[in-house]
Amino acid sequence: MLKILSGDQVKELDRIHIQNAGISSHELMERAALSFISWWKSMEFPKNLPVFVFCGAGNNGGDGFAIARLLFKEGWEVQVFRCFEEGSVLSADAQKNLDWVPEGVLIYDWKEFNSSREGLLIDSFLGVGLKSPIRNSAVPIIECMNSFPGTKISIDLPSGLLADSPTFGPRVKADFTVTFAFPKLALLFPENSSFSGKMVLADIGISESEYASFPTSYFFLQEKDILSRHRVFGQFAHKGDFGKVALVAGSKGKMGAAILCSKAALRTGSGLVTAFVPEDERGIIQSAVPEVMCEFDENTDWNKFDALGVGPAIGLDKKDLLQDILKACSKPIVLDADAITLIASNQDLISLIPKNSILTPHLGELERLIGKSTDHLDRLMKVKEFCMKWQLNLLIKGAYSVLSLVDGRQLFNSSGTQYMATAGAGDVLTGMLTSFLGQGYAPENALICGVYHHGKAGELAGQQNRRSTIASDISENIGKTYTLLNVL
Repeated sequence: MLKILSGDQVKELDRIHIQNAGISSHELMERAALSFISWWKSMEFPKNLPVFVFCGAGNNGGDGFAIARLLFKEGWEVQVFRCFEEGSVLSADAQKNLDWVPEGVLIYDWKEFNSSREGLLIDSFLGVGLKSPIRNSAVPIIECMNSFPGTKISIDLPSGLLADSPTFGPRVKADFTVTFAFPKLALLFPENSSFSGKMVLADIGISESEYASFPTSYFFLQEKDILSRHRVFGQFAHKGDFGKVALVAGSKGKMGAAILCSKAALRTGSGLVTAFVPEDERGIIQSAVPEVMCEFDENTDWNKFDALGVGPAIGLDKKDLLQDILKACSKPIVLDADAITLIASNQDLISLIPKNSILTPHLGELERLIGKSTDHLDRLMKVKEFCMKWQLNLLIKGAYSVLSLVDGRQLFNSSGTQYMATAGAGDVLTGMLTSFLGQGYAPENALICGVYHHGKAGELAGQQNRRSTIASDISENIGKTYTLLNVL
């Protein structure tokens, strides 16, 4: 997994890589510019549009000067707009790249920019070096860029955004942010999403081993991290090897939750799935998912199952049942939805939850459990404290869902799409997570594989259906994610 470093650590990471690779800082900047150009080509922007590059006096501006030169060489009409006074002292690499800007690239003061022109704007004004809210003189420059109605692309960070926290005040409102080496923490915060736009992670050749000396509790989960987390089953495996799981879900009028959970568990690979549902509602689930068995006796031996998922739409009158389950279970379980709301209102139940269990609240349920947060950074800190105190794993759902682990690590997931914001998507996830636990995955690996595959299935469904995506579409695409990731 890729470590997410603080803005203060970027310079030291660059220094280590420059030393290991035997290159200069200017060569590393050139590498970053080339990586940006590679992404730019993949976007197939209309070649008839001019490109306006706003450059600061620091290394972020240096990236912009290099990008302007390379785009000009690719045949684009490029204009550079200085975000500093003529005669200002630039960083050494920025000055070098300014000196290398071809004669065909016209350079103007930012005040000369005509925002009504058609084109593409590149924001290379302020980067990770920004340590505090912007100075007053920078405000009109940011306002000038934001007045441009066309596509805006920020380099590393939208100008005005602090690298490690939610930021308030003037910021460039980018459509894309191309960030180098690793995601900057602020790009993963919901408060900043309307300013950062779509994040693009650009590789500049820094290996994960070069991050080793940097302490952090934040990590970015990528597709390449998933395959090694999966168990491999041989050709003589039988349904018992793939796990016997139980799902306590659904109630009168809300049997869809039980259906979605159960079908997702089967699609994820469970050998045997049992749904605990109201007996008079059994016909609904047995017709919808004939592969699922049903049980109705709440006094069952819960430990006869390899894994248990509890909560989706069970109702808020099930405290006694939940308490009995928590007292009886000796293995980690998955808790979602109504189970979490019941625990939040009966906090004496928290100590009964088996260690290493997985909780998957939506933000409203999370607030009931740990209290309100001032911002996403505050939320991360509160969740981390909760997980370490009770030795539980908890998922903060949303774009870049955060997997908060018992040891304090917090992993930001890279899969998923806005089209997953639909009723029942969480029920599908509960079924998937329970399935992986039942297949013998360690809780950490069950959470990682479950969340990533859930997001990837949502992406596939969203590509087909866009905003008409429903939870069943996510479930139906689980199998395709195994094919994409070459999971046997």
